[in-house]
Amino acid sequence: MTTTDTARPAVLEAVRELVPTLRANGAEADANGWIPQENIDLLGQAGVFAMAVPGRFGGLDLPLAEKAAVLTEIARGCPSTGWVSMVWVSTAWMVSLFPDKAQEEVYGSGAVRVSGGFTPGGTLTPVDGGYRLSGTWRFNTGSKAADWNMMAAVVAGPDGPVGESVALVPLSDMTLADDWDVSAARGTGSVSSTATDVFVPAHRVADAEKAVLGTLDDRSNTGATGRDYCLYPLVLAESLAAFVGMARGAYELFTGRLNGRGISYSSWTDQSAHPLTHVQVATAANKITAAEAMLDRMVGVIQRRADEGVQPTWEERADIRGQSAFAIELAKEAVDLLYNASGATVIARNVPLQRFQRDVRGMGQHGLLNVTTGLEVQGRVLLGLDPQNYFL
Repeated sequence: MTTTDTARPAVLEAVRELVPTLRANGAEADANGWIPQENIDLLGQAGVFAMAVPGRFGGLDLPLAEKAAVLTEIARGCPSTGWVSMVWVSTAWMVSLFPDKAQEEVYGSGAVRVSGGFTPGGTLTPVDGGYRLSGTWRFNTGSKAADWNMMAAVVAGPDGPVGESVALVPLSDMTLADDWDVSAARGTGSVSSTATDVFVPAHRVADAEKAVLGTLDDRSNTGATGRDYCLYPLVLAESLAAFVGMARGAYELFTGRLNGRGISYSSWTDQSAHPLTHVQVATAANKITAAEAMLDRMVGVIQRRADEGVQPTWEERADIRGQSAFAIELAKEAVDLLYNASGATVIARNVPLQRFQRDVRGMGQHGLLNVTTGLEVQGRVLLGLDPQNYFL
């Protein structure tokens, strides 16, 4: 059974119906450096931004398989919209790692969009009742239309840094730059965000290590709730879901252009009749299917552990780190193969496949998804060595 088969029809079917609109709006997202408001509104109406919100706050509280299936469909329509949605949904779930008081503030409306910067880009200075936050976070995907922002920062002590924490602040407390000038993932609008002496109450600041391990105090939603996931495996699985969607979309765009296309400077008047095309299509399809199968496997492991109320083993986490990177590489290879088989006209901006290829390659540059690092970590653990990497 695949993640798509298990997804809740009300959300999944609504999003499937939006795929043509998302795809049609892709050129506008790429040109403007941000996804159209229409995309955000339609996804909100479909329930996407309530998927990670706990049921006690009026959210849909969907399990990981259902969220992954929805994120795949969004990315199938528009890679940038899929990536932004993945960030909003995964970071919204991270709020559940905070104390109940913070959850009540963020989840109060039953649906929420949360962006985040997880490379420590600022400083938290202790004051009465909380902290003062200052700093700048680059590549802050989704911040242009988020409700809240979650940022990693070092905690200042009298003699220097004393640790790392994560702060939750309303996006209205942040200043956004206009510095997203890139060749790929343009529609994500991943601008830099800055906080200048912003007060953050203590309940909205979480020790980074405890947050990752799910051991923060004053948090009631722990144990065998089925939603108390391990942070990095969840983020990796939802990221992979977006890449699978991008690859599916590229496959559809390629096969949709074949009818009536010949092969230039050859005697072939129908590209779809050429044996090489058959091999290319089959190879791309199999790479995508393999990536989907790896996604389903890791989603099963993550969900089973959450249902049991325990964290995945270090071996399972290492497998997820390596396999997610490997599966993303398969998706990228599938898109590259289809792009390279599309002839010179594919570079035209009005041909969506070129945007899918740029986006899947650009988003694949994310450090957490790097295939070499992911496989190194997995290989070390497979050989009984220390992973020497805490992003597991």
